[in-house]
Amino acid sequence: MDRSQGEPLAAVLHDLQLIFSGRLESFVAYGPATPAASLALVETLTAEDLTACAARAHAWHHAGAATPLLLTRGELSGSLDAFPIEYGEMLDAHLVLFGIDPFADLAIDAGDLRRACEVQVKSHLLHLRENYIDCGARPSAVRALVANSAHAFRTLLRRLARLDHRTVSTHTELGAFAASRCGLDARVVGDVLALAGSADAAVDAMRLFPDYVATMERLARFVDGWNAG
Repeated sequence: MDRSQGEPLAAVLHDLQLIFSGRLESFVAYGPATPAASLALVETLTAEDLTACAARAHAWHHAGAATPLLLTRGELSGSLDAFPIEYGEMLDAHLVLFGIDPFADLAIDAGDLRRACEVQVKSHLLHLRENYIDCGARPSAVRALVANSAHAFRTLLRRLARLDHRTVSTHTELGAFAASRCGLDARVVGDVLALAGSADAAVDAMRLFPDYVATMERLARFVDGWNAG
């Protein structure tokens, strides 16, 4: 979570305070700095509120902020089981810019997270295969495919580490976890994560791709038989 997100989100917060007034309970920043992502917890949410937000969306995007995620307290707590990966990322790294911390008394259930990880791992594998075919195996397109998928791959490894109650953040730590716990090739993991950090990384994506797919196949088998470490 980057504190620089506060600048582009200042205008979003100002507008939400005007739109919701006392019904705005909290406003937090989360995720990557560009575009700046945010979540607003509101007491009630009406069609008129959505229309008012829609009128400000272009200005938010122009300032470098994504459209805020708008939820009531009940919707947030009631959807943790449906989106444990996404909310887990927010819970781990968020910055409260206004009001209460919406995640203060919330926790992600391990069973929900394991099932979500299984769905995401297998979906990731299927999309890698499908997109490789669709892009015609052109080197530039394959490099973009690997780079664009690398962030999701990194998130999956972080969530799997969370299942083991481990905190891993750096690429080195993620690679070590993937090798020791999941049985993955640390070199392949490191190359994919390098592209997550920079699309200009010195990685031969065409040579990497078959190993990347094999790594995801291995990860899918691991998640199928996962048990707490």
